[in-house]
Amino acid sequence: MQDRDRHILQSIEALVFASEEAITFQTICQVTGFELKYRDLEEIVADLNREYEATGRTFRIHALAGGFRFLSEPEHGDLIRKLLAPVIQRRLSRSMIEVLSVVAWHQPVTRGEIQQIRGVSPDYAIDRLLERSLIDVRGRADSPGRPLQYGTTREFLDLFHLPSLKDLPKLREIREILQEHEEQQYLSAAGGDEPPESGQTGELQEKE
Repeated sequence: MQDRDRHILQSIEALVFASEEAITFQTICQVTGFELKYRDLEEIVADLNREYEATGRTFRIHALAGGFRFLSEPEHGDLIRKLLAPVIQRRLSRSMIEVLSVVAWHQPVTRGEIQQIRGVSPDYAIDRLLERSLIDVRGRADSPGRPLQYGTTREFLDLFHLPSLKDLPKLREIREILQEHEEQQYLSAAGGDEPPESGQTGELQEKE
């Protein structure tokens, strides 16, 4: 491989590695100054991934959330989940996950619609999710009072390693995953940092 080609590969690898979120094609071109087409970047990523596979690396570069990011290989998932479970607990409480799920599958959705689905007020969870940029305001509904409508963000896709909303798993699959792994124990243990909610939590319903 020519020195210039190796320099391009290493530059892109360094940017993907250093970025705290999925880095976009536009950002890569802007920062590096390289004149690339998107298919050129795809080929470079494929070359890097072939190198990682050939040398037995435990990670690959994946396209997700409109950009590129390093992810570990699936066979190391259980080990990494044990490490990250306390971080997940600090980031997202049980009610925040439930509200985020409702927004993801029913967006655009209002606070009133979320409360109708869950059975309890979503105000605290919505405010926290807005602070963390996992949801944002998408406009106003045409119902009385013109309530705000909410939808998920690119940060949401990045957090859950999703290329797009089309890749959302079914709600029943999410429940099965939570039951299989130790995050559920962490999420259930300390109770998070939120005030208790009154009423029973409604069953999340998947949007037809």
